[in-house]
Amino acid sequence: MTLSIVPISFSEANEFVRRHHRHHGPPVGCKFCVAVSAGGVVVGVAQVGRPVARALDDGWTLEVNRLCTDGHRNACSMLYAAAWRAARALGFRKLITYTLQEEGGASLRAAGWRVVGKSAGGSWDCPSRPRVDTHPLQGKLRWEAA
Repeated sequence: MTLSIVPISFSEANEFVRRHHRHHGPPVGCKFCVAVSAGGVVVGVAQVGRPVARALDDGWTLEVNRLCTDGHRNACSMLYAAAWRAARALGFRKLITYTLQEEGGASLRAAGWRVVGKSAGGSWDCPSRPRVDTHPLQGKLRWEAA
């Protein structure tokens, strides 16, 4: 079945992430969302927003905060490529995302992205702002659209 890029609202994308994402819930906000459909049914979403790391939030950079599919072949790479095209069209100069180190990154490489760094991982919990960690805490790879 042919895949197509389609628009999707933030609330619809959040619901898709709630139902299908392996280890994260939906983000609190975003700049834009994009979806991929097969036969008129949404099979994946990408939610793009400001970088989570303050040091990378320079006004020219966006981050794919969530990318989630139901497993359709080529849906991830199609979403990564569409997110980068949309970010560039809006005037942004850089688009980043993170993967767990054990994830292969084939979809990102297929969409033309490259690894540009590693994060140490860890918790955002601190005495002044306690948090309950519900996501993976290991190191991650940072990818950048090229």
